[in-house]
Parts: sequence; structure tokens; C-alpha cells
Amino acid sequence: MNLPNKLTVLRVIMVPFFVLFMLTDLGGDANKWIALAIFCVASLTDMLDGKIARARNLVTNFGKFMDPLADKLLVCSAMICLIPVGKLPAWIVIIIIAREFIISGFRLIASDNGIVIAASYWGKFKTVSQMFMIILLIADFGGIFVMIENVLIWVSLILTVVSLIDYIAKNKQVLTQGGM
Repeated sequence: MNLPNKLTVLRVIMVPFFVLFMLTDLGGDANKWIALAIFCVASLTDMLDGKIARARNLVTNFGKFMDPLADKLLVCSAMICLIPVGKLPAWIVIIIIAREFIISGFRLIASDNGIVIAASYWGKFKTVSQMFMIILLIADFGGIFVMIENVLIWVSLILTVVSLIDYIAKNKQVLTQGGM
């Protein structure tokens, strides 16, 4: 297993630890900071694995499959954890997760037809905005940051919908060729 794939697997392994510190008192008053540190490190592995894979020509089918899945696990887990603490409305999380299911299904149909759907820039912007949103929501600095958090929530939601429309518009042949 190459380094980018190990980083992807590490990100998946970090998710339950992140959730543990978000939803329990295991670390006491340090819980949110431990969860935040785990989330930040996991997010950095997302950036690093792709850069390393492309730079060293280590792109694999495992990486193409697991990298977006690891991202979805991390980001969706974080957003779900932010619902009970009142930092993120459930309806927004439902829309964002629904988009992830739709795109995953879309990619499966494409894959059955020998088509690989690469991540678009809209999808990458969506992921980055969601990660920054999650970091600020976990840190909960208060003050002016509350306004920034709210802006990032709306930007993330808008980019989620725009990236969904972009994926479908650019790859609508998948739906017509997929036997649907």
C-alpha cells in the first residue's frame, strides 16, 4: 500500500476517534480541542494524499474509490456531531448528506459503464468550505466568528447544491447510458 493510500486509511481510522471526543466527556474540558485537532489533521491528510499521489504518479483505483469516501465519512460525521450541540441545523446536514449519496450513486452508475467521474472544482470548493465551517463551529470562538460561521454554513450549502447540479449537468450521459 502506497503512502497516499495509507493517509486515506488513516483518515478513515481517525473518524471514530473524532466522533468519540465530539460526543463524550472522555477528554473533559479538552474534548472539543482534541476533536478539533483530530479533524484538522484528518483534513490535512485529505490535501496531502492527493498531492502526493499525483506528484509521485501513485494514483490507484483504491485511492480513487476510498479518498472521496474517507472525505464523506469525516465531513458527514462532523456535521452530524454538530447537530445535537446546536451548531448546525439538521435540515442543512440532511441536504448536504443527500447530495453525497446522490453523487456516490451517480459515480457507481458511471463506474458500471466504464466512466470515471473525477472531482470537479465545485466539489473541491464545497469540501474546503465545509471543512473550514466545521473547524470554526467546533472551535466556537464566539463574537465576530459567529457571523463568519453563519456565512460559511450558507456558502457550504450553496456550493453543495451548485456542485450537485454541475456533476449532473456535466455527466448527464451517465443517466441515459446507465439503463435508467
